Amino acid sequence: MKDRYPKRIVCMTEEPTETLYLLGEQHRIVGITTYTVRPPEAKKEKPVVSAFTSANIDKIMELNPDLVIGFSDIQAEIASELIKRGIEVHIFNHRSVEEIFNMIQQLGALVGAGEKAAKYIGETEKNLAIIRKQSEQLKKKPVVYFEEWYDPMITGIQWVTELIEIAGGIDCFPEHKNKPLAKDRIVKDPMEVVRKNPDIIIGSWCGRKFRPDRVRKREGWHKISAIENNHLYEVDSSIILQPGPAAVTDGVKALQQIIHDWSNG
Repeated sequence: MKDRYPKRIVCMTEEPTETLYLLGEQHRIVGITTYTVRPPEAKKEKPVVSAFTSANIDKIMELNPDLVIGFSDIQAEIASELIKRGIEVHIFNHRSVEEIFNMIQQLGALVGAGEKAAKYIGETEKNLAIIRKQSEQLKKKPVVYFEEWYDPMITGIQWVTELIEIAGGIDCFPEHKNKPLAKDRIVKDPMEVVRKNPDIIIGSWCGRKFRPDRVRKREGWHKISAIENNHLYEVDSSIILQPGPAAVTDGVKALQQIIHDWSNG
């Protein structure tokens, strides 16, 4: 049977690259983003053609792609330029755990690997159900402050809040849960975190090293339970801030470890 699926795919974000490798369809990828971490071999095997907010349009055109995959409104201008040049572009805009699974299923269908995608989703959902059940048995659930960026202070996006809840925590900014844009998740008054008094502070600073010492020095924050009891942790942004397989596997496991250790301590 003739393969009518895309054979030359450029991935402008990490999650489609990771997904295609998981599905055994990596031979279709001809270009990736510089922020690709998973799987590690991708950067050795595929040329880098984009960052996140920018891309080398000419380099992408030289690769003669039959599909370019991106993420969110942030890449709208890049997508528009490629479309104007006659390139087929698919922009995902997923923000929740359920939408991450939808993305995996849809991407699988785009390359003729729908059954593989469905099997992967089923196994991952089972693992999340196990984590959720274990979390329900916790004697006490911590209030968690998750910080995606430090200046301005930005709280976690929807899938992060959902994964914190699955892992047994209580996000101290649930009102930010359904706000897809980072500018709408800014903590304008740092003392608001003090008033919410989280038990755990988790930093994942979009590719930068989390600095607990900097957090401890914030005015008035010495009163926060998490700081008084030294419960400040980092979760690498590559496994929690990319809305793909990493977040619903390694990311949630990292959150579970932190939250369950606190609860059992």
